[in-house]
Formats: sequence, C-alpha cells, structure tokens
Amino acid sequence: MFLEPQTKISNEHTSGSIEVVCGCMFSGKTEELIRRLRRATIAKQQVEIFKPAIDVRYDEDDVVSHNRTAIRSTPVQFSSDILLLAGDSDVVGIDEAQFFDDQIVDVCRKLANSGKRVIVAGLDMDSNGKPFGPMPYLLAIAEFVTKLHAICTISGSLASFSYRFTGSDKTVEVGEQDKYEARNRKYFYEGLKEQEEKKGS
Repeated sequence: MFLEPQTKISNEHTSGSIEVVCGCMFSGKTEELIRRLRRATIAKQQVEIFKPAIDVRYDEDDVVSHNRTAIRSTPVQFSSDILLLAGDSDVVGIDEAQFFDDQIVDVCRKLANSGKRVIVAGLDMDSNGKPFGPMPYLLAIAEFVTKLHAICTISGSLASFSYRFTGSDKTVEVGEQDKYEARNRKYFYEGLKEQEEKKGS
C-alpha cells in the first residue's frame, strides 16, 4: 500500500514531488490515481486533474477507470496547457501521461519545483513491449514509483504487458477490452510472434 508523503501545506520548507503510477492495461493505474486524489481532497487540499483530450473512451471530461470509478477532470490538448490551468492547486493529477507530448516531463518538473505534489498515471510500455513516449523520463525524475500488475488472460499469472490483438501497427491506438488484453511475458511475446508470422504468410 502506498503511503502519501508527509507534507505540510503552506510550510515554507515544503518540497514538491512527482509520483508515477505505471503498469500495463487493466492493472488499476487510474483507480490508484483516483484513490490518491480523493484522499488529498479529504485532506482539504486543492486538487486539479488533467487528461489528454484524445482519451474519450468512457467520458469526454471525467477520468474514468475500467471499473467505472470516475473523478472530474480537465481534458487538454497539449501538456503546456496544464501549467496554465494548474493555478494555486496543491496537488496535480495527470492520467494517461503516455499520450502527451514530450514536454509533459518538463511540465511535471516545473509543477513539482513550484511546491506541488504531482501524481502521474500511465502505461510504461506500448503494445510492442517498448517504453511508451515520455513515461521512461517521468519514471526517472520521480521521487515515488509504483508499478502495478494485471492478471494474464491466458495463464492467470501476473501480467506486465498490454497485448493488442487487432494487429494494428499504430503506436497510439486508444481502446479497451475490444482491442487489448493483459498478458505475462511468455504469452505476450508468443502473441507478437504469431502476428508477425501471419503478416509474413
């Protein structure tokens, strides 16, 4: 269980921080992000939440987990918009960070350097098993990193990979259970091999 860093709002020695919640699809990243943000709200901290405008799977505005847990958010087109909209918030939540431009790294750094607690959730790997967009850099500069796991749909063991069974070559393809499933390393790479063989035949 992640324990929130002990900070005192309005203390002159308060330091900002970056927390990254990562993992494959269906691992509970957004659920964990929402949990932390709600606890900050209970602690009477001012919270602002952002998500990429491209993510409209469950709702155009709210951040919604696969379990349909939802929280109010502001969709933004560019990561730089977050700096303009964060205002006087104490805590900034960012969902689906892998879909943002590379500037999201500098945005998070600036927010944390200004004393804010920044909580970021996103896929650490794409559907080819490669580091996804700006996520590796966010992981590198974060004070706290939580890697979550899903359950492999084939073996029932812990899964760390997002397997896309549509055969698409796009790196960014927003979807849910209609396009993706969680797999462990063995079945993820077996699936990729089968897809390559079908393309070659």
